[in-house]
Amino acid sequence: MQIHNEELADVRRYLESNRLHSLEEKEADFQARLNRIQRFKRIEPGSRILEIGTGTGWFTLLCQARNIGCKGLEISSQLIEYSRQLGRAQGIDPDIELGNIEEADIGIAQYDVVIGESVFEHVEHWQKALRRVFNALKPGGVLFFSSTNKFSLRSGEYSFPLYGWLPDRWRYRLRVARQGPDIMKLGIDFNQFTHWRLRRFFRELGFPKVLDRVEAADLDGIANPWKRTLLKACRRCALVRWVVLLFCDATIFVCVK
Repeated sequence: MQIHNEELADVRRYLESNRLHSLEEKEADFQARLNRIQRFKRIEPGSRILEIGTGTGWFTLLCQARNIGCKGLEISSQLIEYSRQLGRAQGIDPDIELGNIEEADIGIAQYDVVIGESVFEHVEHWQKALRRVFNALKPGGVLFFSSTNKFSLRSGEYSFPLYGWLPDRWRYRLRVARQGPDIMKLGIDFNQFTHWRLRRFFRELGFPKVLDRVEAADLDGIANPWKRTLLKACRRCALVRWVVLLFCDATIFVCVK
């Protein structure tokens, strides 16, 4: 992927759907994400977090407001400018760098936590990017990963029946026809993942602990009784787990270095 400094239609659509009036609107989401991180990696003074694909910048900004060391990496200059505008109301200048995770220098053994949520489907050379992430984590560091699931019955990427099941070239043509050629500059999902492909690659990278969404879920934190029952069934029965992971809405992993 290349960095494009001009205004892009898909970024404009994203901002129209996710525009915030204040950071307070994201307080509940922030606490939920922070609590999830703390289950696997304690955040202490001096801890460093890297968020890849900051979107509106709310997580990075709220971390900075609490003196939590968090740096962002974002490929869209439009989104970085929006984050700056959002931060000004709180007197915060976001620590977000313009860059592409495929090429950006994020260092060696620099971070305790790396967050890549709803981003790697848009990273064309995702294996190369994840190698950089692995190297940038300290020993014991944690990667929080979520992305597309190819066989999901409903896709969060685009509202079209069995969208992820389509061959790549068909998805590209569909999106260009409906959203214009800008979608191929930024916004297209190059990748539709499966849990098994990702698990194998995370192991190949060298992560000794790779947890999928069933293994990483906090059973005590699930209030919905139907979801609790399904999760228990997944943990008891390999076939149920296989079916759920095959068709669920996203690939979610927690990987510990």
